[in-house]
Amino acid sequence: MPLVTCDISISIDGFAAGPDQTRAHPLGRIDENILHAWMFERRDENRDEVEAIVDAGAFIMGRHMFGPDRGDWDLDWHGWWGDDPPYHAPVFVLGHRERDELAMAGGTTFHFVTGGIHEALDRARAAAGDRNVAVAGGAATVNQYLAAGLIDELRLHVVPAVIGAGERLFDGVPRTMFEQVSSRGTSLVTHLTYRPRRSTEGRARA
Repeated sequence: MPLVTCDISISIDGFAAGPDQTRAHPLGRIDENILHAWMFERRDENRDEVEAIVDAGAFIMGRHMFGPDRGDWDLDWHGWWGDDPPYHAPVFVLGHRERDELAMAGGTTFHFVTGGIHEALDRARAAAGDRNVAVAGGAATVNQYLAAGLIDELRLHVVPAVIGAGERLFDGVPRTMFEQVSSRGTSLVTHLTYRPRRSTEGRARA
């Protein structure tokens, strides 16, 4: 059965981004390499985890992961990733303002959803078919899906750094027990995979 997965890099104090996101600083006022050097500088030793991040039939992300603008959409802004984003699948972007879908090279199409996390998930599941749906971030969006009990597999990529402020994973998430599925350490990161422990009653309702 397809899963709802999430991959997210965090510091050891739990932050997935620093404060004050801008176009020049997509992850806030921190060096982006702090959180993602393992994906680029040590790609070979983390190849399986890097490839798993985009191995899904559809993706969900928050507006601030798509771009830095607030208020009305900047229609000239097409995301942080250039003309060929890495997703190569439908991406459902959460927001409060409507925007026409945006088709990019390589098969990525951004769809802008104003009906909340459940609508985005329903549409992503329909688009993904028999493949997984991935909640791509940022932290606030992941926290909403965790709080609603909608993530089946959480893959944390923990880097050995303290950021101290910004967007923290698990803010607003109620007490939850997880089962550790796997762990693996490399030179720049520790990969941890968890699944929420759900009661038999909760699984039946799902």
